Amino acid sequence: MDRGAGASSAVLRKRALSIDTASAAAAAAAAIGFESKAAAGGGREEESLSPTGRLFLEPHFRCHIVSVFGLGAPVDLPALRAGVAATLARHPRFCSVQVSDEFGKDAWPKWVRTAVNLDNHIIVPELDPAATSADPDKALEDYVSSLSTRPMDHSIPLWELHVLDFPTAEAAAALALRVHHSVGDGVSMLSLFMACTRSAADPDRLPALPPARRAGGPLHAVRRPRPLSSAAGALDALAAMAVWVMSFLVLAWNTVVDVLCFFATATSLLRDAPTVLKGQEGTEFRPKRFVNRTLSLDDVKFVKNAMSCTVNDVLLGITSAALSRYYFRKTGESDSKSFTVRSAVLVNLRPTPGIQTLASMMESGKNNGARWGNKIGYMLIPFHLAKHDDPIEYVRKATKVARRKKNSMESVFTFWSGYMVLKLVGIKAAAALCYGMITHTTLSFSNMVGPTEQVLFCGNPVVYIAPGTYGHPHALTIHYQSYMSTVKLVLSVDESHFPDCHQLLDDFAESLRLIREAASQKSEEAQDGTPS
Repeated sequence: MDRGAGASSAVLRKRALSIDTASAAAAAAAAIGFESKAAAGGGREEESLSPTGRLFLEPHFRCHIVSVFGLGAPVDLPALRAGVAATLARHPRFCSVQVSDEFGKDAWPKWVRTAVNLDNHIIVPELDPAATSADPDKALEDYVSSLSTRPMDHSIPLWELHVLDFPTAEAAAALALRVHHSVGDGVSMLSLFMACTRSAADPDRLPALPPARRAGGPLHAVRRPRPLSSAAGALDALAAMAVWVMSFLVLAWNTVVDVLCFFATATSLLRDAPTVLKGQEGTEFRPKRFVNRTLSLDDVKFVKNAMSCTVNDVLLGITSAALSRYYFRKTGESDSKSFTVRSAVLVNLRPTPGIQTLASMMESGKNNGARWGNKIGYMLIPFHLAKHDDPIEYVRKATKVARRKKNSMESVFTFWSGYMVLKLVGIKAAAALCYGMITHTTLSFSNMVGPTEQVLFCGNPVVYIAPGTYGHPHALTIHYQSYMSTVKLVLSVDESHFPDCHQLLDDFAESLRLIREAASQKSEEAQDGTPS
């Protein structure tokens, strides 16, 4: 669901990133010096991998995050190197390697600080000028997709920044950041990237993010009764208590049902039927292609306001509509058919550090207590596939599903159950449980919230953000990433299963258009007083 980086304050002040090229060596030396101090203090600066981090080292879950950042100008490479040395290269996870205890069979791998050589991490590939000139968009797509076939060197920190300095339809240049998923979850990585940026309008401050949502689950939505002196007040208190108890019972019931469905799915008692959307066995080992399309956030918000729902509800509805268009076109099946496919949705359960905290961490080169890593639970979200005469119906059904899922502790229970399996039985059993859950569903889905204004990354203006993932057993992963007034839709697909992935992108764009038009008509009818 929508677990974006909006938990940070809207506008934060911070000094501008130094882009003096002479500072690159000093910043790198500072990072090396921090590691040397740890060694001089009598031991290595180290920390154990999280349970989910260990899972991402298993053969069926060698997951990586690949994020493409379109730039509004040719790459300023000296400024980029200086900025990365002063930010990313100083973050504890980005200047650490994974080390296993060779004498302990069941010992957990640890993060151990090391020196960072930027030449190993900032990569400027030699590309065919003819290819980048003839079809630059395809050249960019091909290069980024090729990263899913290249192993990552585990003897150095697990990240790479690829510089693709040629213009495409949407940008003057691009950067591709590849990070091993054990380094952190998607929300943490987005927050870290934001902490490395500055506002394009005011380079002295960190970027503005959407206002934070009020924390709390379904139980927090119901106020506890307050003591009142009058008889009427006592009745009101009893009524409020009854509402709270009923809310608790609904939450408990939904959670039990969802957890049972999760374990039934993980153990193959419940599984999605094979369809044109579901990948084949071994899809996690096949190359992935990353394709994207820019959608209008204003259109999405228009539908949200017309339907009195959330942005996330609208995106779920658009996804249902797009998958329906694709499925029925590919299969030619009857219009009357209706069914669901399920998506595995990763939910970040760890409070995400604010970008001010992360910026301070990188400035000092020390761990300032900010909690980092992977603490992820799962939710299973059904997508309704059907042909509806009214496109708004997809949003209605998605809103109903989302509201039901918000009133459940499914993600918390799935995380702790996986953690207990790992502790009691071992990583292999935990990986088998997770593998069963993913292979018996159809796709993965995520939605993250980005800055509301343009940002500079190490002095380079960013015009779009397009995150993707690979290495897990799904042939289709859908990402939505908001930035300024746009939503970037990114599909990570098994190309052998989705050779027409660009047509699938068209289905998403067309679905949004139809839903937006239907919502506009609904609003006009409401204003005119005619029934919709």
